[in-house]
Amino acid sequence: MASEEASLRALESLMTEFFHDCTTNERKREIEELLNNFAQQVGAWRFCLYFLSSTRNDYVMMYSLTVFENLINKMWLGVPSQDKMEIRSCLPKLLLAHHKTLPYFIRNKLCKVIVDIGRQDWPMFYHDFFTNILQLIQSPVTTPLGLIMLKTTSEELACPREDLSVARKEELRKLLLDQVQTVLGLLTGILETVWDKHSVTAATPPPSPTSGESGDLLSNLLQSPSSAKLLPQPIPVLDVESEYVCSLALECLAHLFSWIPLSASITPSLLTTIFHFARFGCDTRARKMASVNGSSQNCVLGQERGRLGVLAMSCINELMSKNCVPMEFEEYLLRMFQQTFYLLQKITKDNNAHTVKSRLEELDESYIEKFTDFLRLFVSVHLRRIESYSQFPVVEFLTLLFKYTFHQPTHEGYFSCLDIWTLFLDYLTSKIKSRLGDKEAVLNRYEDALVLLLTEVLNRIQFRYNQAQLEELDDETLDDDQTEWQRYLRQSLEVVAKVMELLPTHAFSTLFPVLQDNLDVYLGLQQFIVTSGSGHRLNITAENDCRRLHCSLRDLSSLLQAVGRLAEYFTGDVFAARFTDALTVVERLVKVTLYGSQIKLYNIETAVPSVLKPDLIDVHAQSLAALQAYSHWLAQYCSEAHRQNTQQFVTLISTTMDAITPLISTKVQDKLLLSACHLLVSLATTVRPVFLISIPAVQKVFNSIIDASAQRLTDKAQVLVCRALSNTLLLPWPNLPESEQQWPLRSINHASLISALSRDYHSLKPSAAAPQRKVPLDETKVIIHQTLSVLEDIVENISGESTKSRQICYQSLQESVQVSLALFPAFIHQSDVTDEMLSFFLTLFRGLRVQMGVPFTEQIIQTFLNMFTREQLAESILHEGSTGCRVVEKFLKILQVVVQEPGQVFKPFLPSIIALCMEQVYPIIAERPSPDVKAELFELLFRTLHHNWRYFFKSTVLASVQRGIAEEQMENEPQFSAIMQAFGQSFLQPDIHLFKQNLFYLETLNTKQKLYHKKIFRTTMLFQFVNVLLQVLVHKSHDLLQEEIGIAIYNMASVDFDGFFAAFLPEFLSSCDGVDANQKNVLGRNFKMDRDLPSFTQNVHRLVNDLRYYRLCNDSLPPGTVKL
Repeated sequence: MASEEASLRALESLMTEFFHDCTTNERKREIEELLNNFAQQVGAWRFCLYFLSSTRNDYVMMYSLTVFENLINKMWLGVPSQDKMEIRSCLPKLLLAHHKTLPYFIRNKLCKVIVDIGRQDWPMFYHDFFTNILQLIQSPVTTPLGLIMLKTTSEELACPREDLSVARKEELRKLLLDQVQTVLGLLTGILETVWDKHSVTAATPPPSPTSGESGDLLSNLLQSPSSAKLLPQPIPVLDVESEYVCSLALECLAHLFSWIPLSASITPSLLTTIFHFARFGCDTRARKMASVNGSSQNCVLGQERGRLGVLAMSCINELMSKNCVPMEFEEYLLRMFQQTFYLLQKITKDNNAHTVKSRLEELDESYIEKFTDFLRLFVSVHLRRIESYSQFPVVEFLTLLFKYTFHQPTHEGYFSCLDIWTLFLDYLTSKIKSRLGDKEAVLNRYEDALVLLLTEVLNRIQFRYNQAQLEELDDETLDDDQTEWQRYLRQSLEVVAKVMELLPTHAFSTLFPVLQDNLDVYLGLQQFIVTSGSGHRLNITAENDCRRLHCSLRDLSSLLQAVGRLAEYFTGDVFAARFTDALTVVERLVKVTLYGSQIKLYNIETAVPSVLKPDLIDVHAQSLAALQAYSHWLAQYCSEAHRQNTQQFVTLISTTMDAITPLISTKVQDKLLLSACHLLVSLATTVRPVFLISIPAVQKVFNSIIDASAQRLTDKAQVLVCRALSNTLLLPWPNLPESEQQWPLRSINHASLISALSRDYHSLKPSAAAPQRKVPLDETKVIIHQTLSVLEDIVENISGESTKSRQICYQSLQESVQVSLALFPAFIHQSDVTDEMLSFFLTLFRGLRVQMGVPFTEQIIQTFLNMFTREQLAESILHEGSTGCRVVEKFLKILQVVVQEPGQVFKPFLPSIIALCMEQVYPIIAERPSPDVKAELFELLFRTLHHNWRYFFKSTVLASVQRGIAEEQMENEPQFSAIMQAFGQSFLQPDIHLFKQNLFYLETLNTKQKLYHKKIFRTTMLFQFVNVLLQVLVHKSHDLLQEEIGIAIYNMASVDFDGFFAAFLPEFLSSCDGVDANQKNVLGRNFKMDRDLPSFTQNVHRLVNDLRYYRLCNDSLPPGTVKL
């Protein structure tokens, strides 16, 4: 015993030293090694058992339990059965003797170690494992301990980790399911007993707001007299011990519900009891009393009671989240909803003492979160089921949800509730679409609720009604590309739009008057503008007036966004029916934009420039954006107007242009300038009125762009304006025959536009007269960037248009393209310039390759192939960082376009493209861990195979008829094999995105071209691929793709199932290291010869799991162990 005593003292001092602040990392490593070596010794557990019973040092106890955990989970197979019996008997005794005095984390760890033994040995060698837990729960003294053991068992045995064989996992689940009814009965008993025992003391409640609550809105829900009686009872006051026991019982239930199926074991009395405890969360009086009485213990009590409510709601939500509901359980569900809505009514009940919002503020935040989760699950999963029950009043439920939503104490809570309304509106929309006959009946049922929702959501986005809350929202910090304020507005407007879809007339008549009010304020500002020395000034100076103006402008900005969001509901089939409303909106918007541009509100001086100036700019920008949203409506109006030749339409467009033109200037703020440019692009691209180019305002813009002396706009604005002008000249006018399109005139104008835009760029080209103009490199780069960004955008926007448009575009661009090709070699070492040039060429290849013609296209490709030598590729990829890699990626993208081209034109390039990929690019990137260039290279290889299959497999109709089956001649076999080998190699690398992409490519080639069936693949590659994919599963390196890998293995194996079962599987198992012959036989036997996809993939995952499990067991056996 002396040695044990001495070891304990030594261990205690080592542990104290290890966790001391002054201990160096070097010394810590030494101590760690010492402790690990001690743990590996045979019989170390005996010392640990002594340590556990004799020490009070937490570190020592934790270390000893870790030794046991390691022994049980990794070395149990090799432990002699006598030792196992001793451990199984000693540890529970130790737990029973000390559970009251041990720190909770040590007690929980000890429970986990005992459950780990059960996981290995119950019921065969540890038959009383579960009975002991049930006995602990039933004895009042040890109930908490029993519940901790039960929860740990549910966690560790129901969904065990992979260190068990599949057969054992299935056995454990079955054993646990057999115990579910008993366990649920016990837990119900505990909760009911506590509730009843404490309810007696509170039998005569003082008169309080809670009495007589059930006679309200939802009284018709509570049909069964028992629940009607029980629910209004006051909530009992629990002592600390009872509260602790109940919280453990509810935690157990929540975990059990996460994996047990819905069945009759979950009895009505259990559900009712859980709901009783859910009421603890919405009992504000407990918190009140705690704060009034002031003692810290009372405060803790109040929090604990709130926690019981949170735990009970967690249990309810676990049940709610199950989508698959057996018929017999539907009635239980209905009862659950009835009881939860009683709680919802209780939470939102408004009485004089305090409003709903302050009541919600008093509740635990987690409780509110759980309650919102419940409502979301109810609407998304169960509403369609429950709505048909006549005794379930959906409209009353919506009334409560409405109160709950609009009294949320936090923004996040409000967002979550808006999500629920969005789900409800989606449900309603799809219901109406599937049952158009009942449309009116459905809408009538919900109309009032929807109008109320719309009005309230609109009020919530306006400072006029909701200033205090809106001012708290952050409008500066970006999160996911939007600020908190933008997110708030966007989510609110989505709800408005969904209501608009269901009730267009109501929504419009609710929104338009509100917009009109704010517009009147804005349009009335003109009378307050006075001329001062330096310009115009807004003569509103009183602080209160400025504040009111700020709020009104913010609201106008939001409402303009709302009106823009609704534009889609005026087009298409309803164009004629809603024409008047839409025209009213568009005319107002045109008037507002023109007003803003004419009196130059964006340049006006104000009393509070830091606030009012951004407000005025924002309103102006939003009015342009809202008008842009109606461009599809204007396009539809344009085609109608074409038939009727209406002056009204011409005036709308001309006035809009008058509003836009003054803003296209370097003196205008970026936000406003870009809004004007975007609107101009929409007019030119979507609306396309014939007379656009003849409007003086448009001609003014055109002249300012081609004027060499004019100041250039910012890059983004320049690109947009040039796009608009180019599209005006290139896009065919709707509803006009080819003969009236005026192509010759438009072609001349387009050529002069492009010529003006690329004037400086053309001057860079070396010529015989001036071999090289000496322009500084930085200046040259600026010219190249500015010109190519504009030209590339013009080409990109024309690429999907008619042949005529593309022809004219290429005629105008021809010289610029030739200049680019001539300049390219000179800049091959400037990766930033090469990047821009290749971007331009890529866009040309995608959009205008037919117009460029074969000889010139061949010349471009040949130039690139010559320039990108092995050395140049290596320099780009290895030494120039991300820009260099981008250059190579763009080059490969151009080749992707080339190899996809149908017909024979570019086929001669295939050998050199494949050679470039496999001999030059692939060797450089194959061994690099970085994913750069790889994705593009493999896409190019895939497209080469996919679009040029006959380059490798010459299949002739005659050959297939003669042979009866098509066994094609194989050509270019070495190249095909090299490509396949590259794909195989990519599956051995850690990059999961590349793995997923390449697996998808192989599967696509199999679906489209029967890749796996080809003789070369079947005979020389098939099982190599299957082997690689199985190894990937075994190593768990790409676990997120388990399902995809399983399906791919099935598709490969199904080409030759006989070969797979008879030859591949035995060979694969015999080559597996770390498992013995007997284990290999078991693995082989367990792989059933199923040939359907679900069973086969299940067998694959079983094989992988069990192989890993056997390796784990064998690794943990002591050396020299004899295995039977």
